[in-house]
Amino acid sequence: MSKMYVKFALVTGGAGFIGSHLVDRLVYEGWSVRVLDNFNSGRMENIEHHKGSRKVEILRGDLKNPEEAEKAVRDVDIVFHYAANPEVRVGTTNPEIHFNENVVATFNLLEAMRKNDVEELVFTSSSSVYGEPEEIPVGEEAPIKPVSVYGASKAACESLIHAYSKLYGVRAVILRYANVVGPRLRHGVVWDFVVKLKKNPRELEVLGDGRQVRSYVYVDEAVEATIIAWRKGEKDFAVYNVASEDWMTVDEVADEVVKAMGLSGVVKVYRPVLHGVGWPGDVKRVALKIDRLKSLGFKPSMGSREAVRATAKKLIEELKSS
Repeated sequence: MSKMYVKFALVTGGAGFIGSHLVDRLVYEGWSVRVLDNFNSGRMENIEHHKGSRKVEILRGDLKNPEEAEKAVRDVDIVFHYAANPEVRVGTTNPEIHFNENVVATFNLLEAMRKNDVEELVFTSSSSVYGEPEEIPVGEEAPIKPVSVYGASKAACESLIHAYSKLYGVRAVILRYANVVGPRLRHGVVWDFVVKLKKNPRELEVLGDGRQVRSYVYVDEAVEATIIAWRKGEKDFAVYNVASEDWMTVDEVADEVVKAMGLSGVVKVYRPVLHGVGWPGDVKRVALKIDRLKSLGFKPSMGSREAVRATAKKLIEELKSS
């Protein structure tokens, strides 16, 4: 089927943070969308505004169950695969969660696609597959050396998808996201800081030494990049980094959140482990080259600092109204 006529999409993890924003974009563009989510980390309130819509079907189901995976892919033209456990830290204590939620779930999805002749897949991967790159920013051709079980599970999924692309003709677009931030975010450093400062506006615990370096990209831009990569990318298998073109330290993120909350005199308490990271498997420095994505026409309009600032304001508003 030509890409121009695809109109029925499955979004796995469609009640999650990024997935729900993608659902909004697809519906806005006139697609019919089936959302599959087990609601472990996804939230119904993220897609509440689509309930009752003839354009959106919401399935409570789990890709770890092969039968539910097959039911989910039936009759769809393309799969946007966002279902995963997003908490990187959980891999230090319960590594089987990332294996099951990411690797097993992705294998079951690929098998269901193969059996039902679904030929297009867009997969959300992560900058964590690069581990600790020697230099930043890092391009897509860099070695895959994850240092977390989460990153390893994403790398394993990429390998599975590559095999299915070559063996069974699935057209696959892999997106290695930097830290995606924005409204509805409920994990990661910006959310962590907002919640901590709401509880104690005088002191902020910072996991790590504060000098960890990250790139942050606003969720609307991540979704835009996703659509561009799918529409204009390679016709068989392709990998694209998704990020803004700059980066910042965790300390700078903390400063932006403190400012957004209108606080002053906040004492930071650092909790470094190993070489100054926040937990085993955390990465000290990672930022991404996006030349490949820019060659398709993507141009981020926000830098990391703007994305963090806008996110902090949105999250503060959401907590006030909850």
